[in-house]
Amino acid sequence: MVTQLQKLTLFYDGQCPLCQAEILFLSGRNQANLLDFIDIHTDRYDPQAVGVSCEEALAAMYGQYADGSVIHGVAVFPEAYQRANLPWLAWAFSRPALQPILKVGYKFFAGNRHAISRIFGPSALWLVTSTKKASS
Repeated sequence: MVTQLQKLTLFYDGQCPLCQAEILFLSGRNQANLLDFIDIHTDRYDPQAVGVSCEEALAAMYGQYADGSVIHGVAVFPEAYQRANLPWLAWAFSRPALQPILKVGYKFFAGNRHAISRIFGPSALWLVTSTKKASS
């Protein structure tokens, strides 16, 4: 039996270059239109409707399924990768044995993403946009 995937909306920090690069990468792989993306710094983000404050959304990645249920942190990534037709990444990010390492790594990244982005963000954005242009 094939399970139908619900659409997943990702709420991201549009002021973080690495976050922007990840969203651009995922949007380029969103052929099935199973992902939506909302920058939490825009009017499209409604904390009351989502049930997640802006402060909470800045502290961790959040996603909301079409049925209204919310996930956050490391749990968002395998769901997003599955919808972006990246089964190997979805598989890796869903391994129970890796969860403790992924959670610690993600917590560090989330708390330091702007400092990390100053170093790696421009290159990541360049790589994603160059790859998109080359495939167009």
